[in-house]
Amino acid sequence: MTEKPDTVVLSVPTAELAEDVRALLDPALPIEVIEWDGGQDPAPRERIDIVVPPYMKQGKALKALEHVEHRLVQGQSIGFEGVAERLPEGSVYANASSVHETATAELTLALILAAQREIDRMVRNQDQRVWDSFRATGLADKRVVLLGFGGVSKAIADRILPFEVELVPVATSARREDGLDVHAIDELPDLLPTADILIIGLPGGDETRHLIDDAALAALPDGALVVNVGRGSIVDTDALVDHVTRGRIRVASDVFDPEPLPDDHPLWSLPGVIIAPHVGGNADPMRPRIAKLVAAQTERIARGEQPINIVIGG
Repeated sequence: MTEKPDTVVLSVPTAELAEDVRALLDPALPIEVIEWDGGQDPAPRERIDIVVPPYMKQGKALKALEHVEHRLVQGQSIGFEGVAERLPEGSVYANASSVHETATAELTLALILAAQREIDRMVRNQDQRVWDSFRATGLADKRVVLLGFGGVSKAIADRILPFEVELVPVATSARREDGLDVHAIDELPDLLPTADILIIGLPGGDETRHLIDDAALAALPDGALVVNVGRGSIVDTDALVDHVTRGRIRVASDVFDPEPLPDDHPLWSLPGVIIAPHVGGNADPMRPRIAKLVAAQTERIARGEQPINIVIGG
């Protein structure tokens, strides 16, 4: 991918993103920005050097690439499970690392604080004009097991440590990183019984599917809080419902399996559950950050340089 084309053609799915990216591009570079969301048949060009599919709805666009010559597919999410199966053979795919970490970490802290200080209870009391001064669990001095230590989890760690918690990161291998002792994943069964809060920040896929199963949930102490901002498939939903129904654990999560949760799913009405509808990275900073990443990737290719964030192919 080091060959320098005469003109780099970039497709983006919305007029808003096209406008933002054009404002950032170096005018001296031979770059053309067009709008295409992958839904048009046929594609507007036989060759589109960089294709940016729609956010959270990229299936049609990936399939449409079978008929389009392309050099790079630039996703708008960090996660990319299931993408390889949909991409044409030989495609190169980059994720949106650097775009969503901060916003996802913000939501993680918001969910934890809402659960630990029972903000949902306060809001319900407010609706009923009930003044109920109660003592909440709180966050300070709690032991937090952080499952995963990639970009999102590191952003979470930076923000939760000032709350004076004991943070226990867990990753594939044990190591000392960013001033923290990271534990190996095979230590998880011994760590779960000590966790007041379990934060899940892992990617999805076959390797992590149902990593948090009935046995893992059973290992958590009574009253523990499970916060999933990775992927819903990491947690066995049936087991989760069972433990929450019995009042064993609490949940405050952004991702679930399935998504969206069906109207009649028990998690909607069970006590001790706070549901966010998979909005971790969907905040105002996403717009300028994704535009900055797309513009940088396009300029790199226009200069004959290797793009960053490649997670498939390349």
